[in-house]
Amino acid sequence: MDWGTDLWDQYDIIEKHSQSGLELVEKYVKFVKERTEVEQNYAKQLRNLSKKYNLKRSSKDEPECRLSSYQSFLEILNEMNDYAGQRELIAENMMMNICIDLTKYLQDIKQERKTYLMEAKKAQQSLESTYKQLDSSKKRFEREWREADRAALYAEKTDQDINATKADVEKAKQQAHMRAHIAEDCKNDYAAQLQKFNKEQNQFYFNDMPLIFNKLQDLDERRVRKLAQGYVLFSDTEKHVMPIIGKCLEGITKAGTNVNERNDSMVVIEQNKSGFERPGDLEFEDYSQGINRASSDSSLGTPKGPMELLSKNKSKNFWLFSKRSKKFTPERIMPTVTEDFTHLPPEQRRKRLQQRREEISKELQKEVDQSEALGKMKDVYEKNPQMGDPASLASQINQTSQNIERLRGELNKYETWLAEAGGRGETLRYKTHTFNNNNGAHDVHSPDGAQSDESTPDPSQAIYAEFDDDFEDEELTAPIGKCTAMYNFPGASEGTICMQEGEVLSVVEEDKGDGWTRVRRNNGDEGYIPTSYVTINLTE
Repeated sequence: MDWGTDLWDQYDIIEKHSQSGLELVEKYVKFVKERTEVEQNYAKQLRNLSKKYNLKRSSKDEPECRLSSYQSFLEILNEMNDYAGQRELIAENMMMNICIDLTKYLQDIKQERKTYLMEAKKAQQSLESTYKQLDSSKKRFEREWREADRAALYAEKTDQDINATKADVEKAKQQAHMRAHIAEDCKNDYAAQLQKFNKEQNQFYFNDMPLIFNKLQDLDERRVRKLAQGYVLFSDTEKHVMPIIGKCLEGITKAGTNVNERNDSMVVIEQNKSGFERPGDLEFEDYSQGINRASSDSSLGTPKGPMELLSKNKSKNFWLFSKRSKKFTPERIMPTVTEDFTHLPPEQRRKRLQQRREEISKELQKEVDQSEALGKMKDVYEKNPQMGDPASLASQINQTSQNIERLRGELNKYETWLAEAGGRGETLRYKTHTFNNNNGAHDVHSPDGAQSDESTPDPSQAIYAEFDDDFEDEELTAPIGKCTAMYNFPGASEGTICMQEGEVLSVVEEDKGDGWTRVRRNNGDEGYIPTSYVTINLTE
């Protein structure tokens, strides 16, 4: 069951339901935000409460601090402070994982819903526009048909009127005929508009709106699923910190069990006992017998002065929190990056120079390969003008030559710096060739800047001379596929091979981007052919 099939005529209900779902998500986000505020306020009150009843620094030297009941109370305050931290963590995780995530998701589905409703409105407007055209055509047909019927009656009446002239009768018939023709055109137009409207109406009710309703259904189901995940996170967020909260509560329980009333009593005794002997009994003084007053006075064993107390053992200061000294970290000043990497240590500089040299070498080899391909293409164009204009390659050849010169200069520069840094410079070796363009001859040299004094009168010989050398030095390469010639190719240039339409050849080397493929006949003849002249089937 889906909305597009069963709720095809309930657009208002679907719009209201989807809006109500979005409002529910907003309501839940607001609820979670208020819950986080409750948690934050609760944690703040717990921290303030713990701070309020914690002993001040001046009070930590008091004798009572040695008592287990006092120490356990301090541990309870510490555990309550940690407990408050876990409540703050609950609030933070709920805000991040539920509120922020759902708010962002809500914005996305709002925009998606808006898009679908706009599509539905656009389809509705299109159907209404077609209906207006139909209604207009219908009314016009009705009006014109009445006019035609009236003109026909008038023509018939005129024809039967004996006083009417022949011209009047003819005019009335022509008018009736014209009106009938116009009415017939309006009828045809009305029929066409009716057919168009019925087609669009069928498209609207059986395709467009069901598709939009199904999209809204999918959006609503995704919203419900996302909201359900938010409900689960509401519980899981607190479950995640429950083990730590349990440890805090266990710490409070442990603090209660660590209280030892007997030891506290012993501490009080140790801190406060005087060490004096208890006073003795007073003697009876009989003044009637004339007892010596001096002996009576001396018989009292109780000291006359105040009791001297033993010095109290003071415990070391007990600090609940110890402030960490802030270490000053000087700001790191980044050195200016230089092209020769002199800002780096020697070994790092050598590695960076070698890396840069290899990058330039690869770029240089790429440009050299491109220049060779352009040279081949130019030679082919010169020998086969129907394939292209050689002058069209002049700009590319010039640009490639400039790139080679620039990269060769950069490579020499980095080779010099690498030698200074103690690295071993290895110059890249690559093939060279000479070709002519409209601006004159340009020679491609090796990266070390050495120029060749040799000149080749025939550019095509320089272009393909390397092919023959490769064939002489290398062993026969195993074929990698087959190709079938679609056209005849004369193979007039050196390094190429002729072929006839329909001939099957073995592919030895794929096209490397220069438009040429290396092939071999069964008799061992090898050469290059234009890739566009054959269909290639490579062996997997």
